[in-house]
Amino acid sequence: MYNGNTLDSNIRQNTLPTLLLQIFVIGYSPGPANIYSLAMSLRHGRKDTLKMWCGLLCGFLIAMSAMAIITHFIGVAFSEYVIYLKYIGASYTLYLAYKIWNSKGLAKESDADCSFVSGMLVQLTNAKMLLFDVTAFSTFVLPYSNKLADLFEVGCWLTLAGPGGNIVWILAGSYLRRFFENYKKQIDIVSALALVSCAIYIIL
Repeated sequence: MYNGNTLDSNIRQNTLPTLLLQIFVIGYSPGPANIYSLAMSLRHGRKDTLKMWCGLLCGFLIAMSAMAIITHFIGVAFSEYVIYLKYIGASYTLYLAYKIWNSKGLAKESDADCSFVSGMLVQLTNAKMLLFDVTAFSTFVLPYSNKLADLFEVGCWLTLAGPGGNIVWILAGSYLRRFFENYKKQIDIVSALALVSCAIYIIL
C-alpha cells in the first residue's frame, strides 16, 4: 500500500518488466491511433505523416500529463469517469472511418486528415490509451507513492506505448506504400472497417 514514500530502486526493478510488457501489448496492438497512423502513412507517405505524428505526440503528452495530475490529486477514483470518454473516442473514430472510406486513395498532397491537429485530436480522444494511463498509474505508482514526480516518471515510459507504437505503424505504412499503390480503394475500405471495429470495441 501507499506509504507516502517515493519509488525506490527495488520497486522500479520489480515492476518495470511488467510495465514494459503491458506497454508492448497495449501500445503496439491495433487501436484507433495505430490504424489511423498506418492509413495516413499509406495515403500520404512518411514525410507528411510525421507531421501528423507530432500531433499524436503532443496529444499524448497533454493527456498523460492531465491523467498524472488528476491521479495525484484525486487518485484512482477518477478512473470511473474516464470511461465516459470512450463515447467521444468512438464517435471520433467513426468519423475518421467515414473520411477514409470516402477518400480517393493515395493522396498527392497533404490535407486536413493528415495534420498536426488531426493527430492531436486522435490521441486526446483515444479512450484506450487514457484508461491505460490511469491503470498504469494505479498499478505501478499509487501502491508505493503519490508523488507527482513518480507519476511523471512512469508517464515517460508510457510514451513508448503511445507515440512509440504510432511511429512503428507509420514506418510500416511508408514501406508498404509502393506495394499497395495498385490497391488504393481496397486499402481505404479495410482501414475504415478496422476503425469501425475499433469504435465498436471501445464502446463494448
